[in-house]
Amino acid sequence: MAPLLRVRPVLEDFCRFGGEWASPHAQLEQGWAQFHIVTRGTCIVERIGQENIRLDAGDILLLPHGDGHFVRSRTGTGKSRMIAEFRNAIRNRSTVDIQPDTELVCGQLEFEAGKDSPLIAILPDTIVLHTADEPLLERFGYLLGGIREELDTARAGSEIVAADLARALFVLMIRFHLEQMQELGDMLPMLKNPVASRVVLALLHDPARDWSLEAMAETGITSRATLVRTFRNICGKPPMAFLQDIRLALARQQLIGTNESIAKIASRIGYQSEGAFSRAFYRHHGIRPGALRNTNGEVRMGDMQVQT
Repeated sequence: MAPLLRVRPVLEDFCRFGGEWASPHAQLEQGWAQFHIVTRGTCIVERIGQENIRLDAGDILLLPHGDGHFVRSRTGTGKSRMIAEFRNAIRNRSTVDIQPDTELVCGQLEFEAGKDSPLIAILPDTIVLHTADEPLLERFGYLLGGIREELDTARAGSEIVAADLARALFVLMIRFHLEQMQELGDMLPMLKNPVASRVVLALLHDPARDWSLEAMAETGITSRATLVRTFRNICGKPPMAFLQDIRLALARQQLIGTNESIAKIASRIGYQSEGAFSRAFYRHHGIRPGALRNTNGEVRMGDMQVQT
């Protein structure tokens, strides 16, 4: 397993809720993500300044930057009384005197590479995996079913088995997300190289900057010739071409995952006009920005939903 992909899940709550309920989750320190796995029913995730996210059975939500949020029932804001008990170090939470219709596994995810891991820097604010959709059902269904069974039966060592299954699940989930960014090539080798990593993170942080090869070389603390050679050896293209790929990949994510205007997205990633952006996007993806957004009304990228 690539060192950057090493994660350590901490399973905190196994929830069975019914009626009107709400559960707050505070912001975490850098280097920790939050997650929710819906094994039954439906719930809503609310974050300040963001659109609500609906999660259904089989959906997995990952907040890579540990954003604070509320998880609640589809209606209401939390009138049901809750109780909690610990079973094998996992807190089991349930609503009182109300038949549960929603089940959640909630917890935190530590990136073992540390809070300054470049992997964290390239991940969006939100990743939702819809495992009920083909072709993900078979692969993820086994892991989800295993996690739920271990927490439900609470047999000896169940929390250890469930955590190991969750580790495999989130490595697959993050890897799947990176594979959706195919136009950027294999990101992990780029992030493992000290020179390429410094440049890639800078480009992701400020894609709208008027980047030159010289500016990239200064960022990478190397010469222009070495920078070009490094990029060609790892991803098969020069730095300026990789910059365009990053801009258009970010634009694709924002077109699908947000309601921002096309003009605003174009400006944010470094294009001076919507027309120039539209032409570049069409040459790269074979579809106009507006057409891409219209064909993704459910705000999904394949089986993956992202919000930057």
